[in-house]
Amino acid sequence: MAVPPSPVPPSRHRRISRRPRPRPHARALGLTLAVTALVAAPASVAAASSGAPPGAGPVAAAEEKTAAKPTVVLVHGAFADASGWNAVAEELTDHGYKVIAPANPLRGLVSDSAYIASVLKSVEGPIVLAGHSYGGAVISGAAVGNANVRALVYVSAFMPDKGETLGALSAKFPGSELQPALNPVPYSDGTTKGSDLYIKTNKFHSVFAADLPVSQTRLMAIGQRPIAAACFEEAAPGAAWRSIPSWFVVSRHDKAIAPDLERWEAARAKSKTVEIDSSHVSMMSHPGVVTRQIRDAAGATATGTATGSVRSAALADTGSRTMALIGVGGVAGAAILAGTALLVTARRQGAARGD
Repeated sequence: MAVPPSPVPPSRHRRISRRPRPRPHARALGLTLAVTALVAAPASVAAASSGAPPGAGPVAAAEEKTAAKPTVVLVHGAFADASGWNAVAEELTDHGYKVIAPANPLRGLVSDSAYIASVLKSVEGPIVLAGHSYGGAVISGAAVGNANVRALVYVSAFMPDKGETLGALSAKFPGSELQPALNPVPYSDGTTKGSDLYIKTNKFHSVFAADLPVSQTRLMAIGQRPIAAACFEEAAPGAAWRSIPSWFVVSRHDKAIAPDLERWEAARAKSKTVEIDSSHVSMMSHPGVVTRQIRDAAGATATGTATGSVRSAALADTGSRTMALIGVGGVAGAAILAGTALLVTARRQGAARGD
């Protein structure tokens, strides 16, 4: 049988607990903490809404924005199509990049540059633009005036200055075996006439892709896309590498573009350069190296080390938020100072009263 609880003494029911009267300085301290908490709260909310981790300030939020990956646009060259970029595109997409590989018309340097420029205008956000072979000349013109293009990557490529022709560049250094391997074929599109240039089938492997299997290059030769002879005769419409940071992949065993020309171009543009033991189609035979160059270019634009425009744009986007947080911080500081003054005053008054 349970034992009933002992009755509570009547005196405990009549006992009244008296709270000590809060001293003035304690009230002041409480007021200070309350005001500070209220003022600091919007800053915490703003940091949380920016996507930054808890406790991160406006700079951390800006860094988060600059870390966004750019879109990579891959431009192919002559005697090839966009499928030559497949291995590189696969690696880039595996690393979270959005990739676009448009068809390069191969009809004329001026018109091809204008066409790729129109493609770039359809891309939102920062761009890393890469060009192989003749595609390097095209991206040099296409990127002019496009503030979204943050880096240029040249892969075994032509890199002309404004006004230069590819024919003149090709003659600058020995080492190319392309000219005698070409087969000109007259064409007409109903409005214009000209000559298309193909690489002779029996020369395709040795001149264009000597480090790929013959079985593969045989099919590439059959499906090659010709380039209009006019592309080598037109003056380059622009040289975006003069204002946009550039990266270069030099192929030591290139027989289509002389390796010494590639080195000279890269040195002139002060490009960040790597050299590899590759044929002309380095993006196919060494996709890992080419991908790393593109990713290095993308990483430099994300951190702002390649050009100040990326970091400036990110900070400008968060500028109003940053200034708001600074303003909030100033108000919070003023509240703390005011509360401290109240606390000191209260203590002095308490000491005078003997509290």
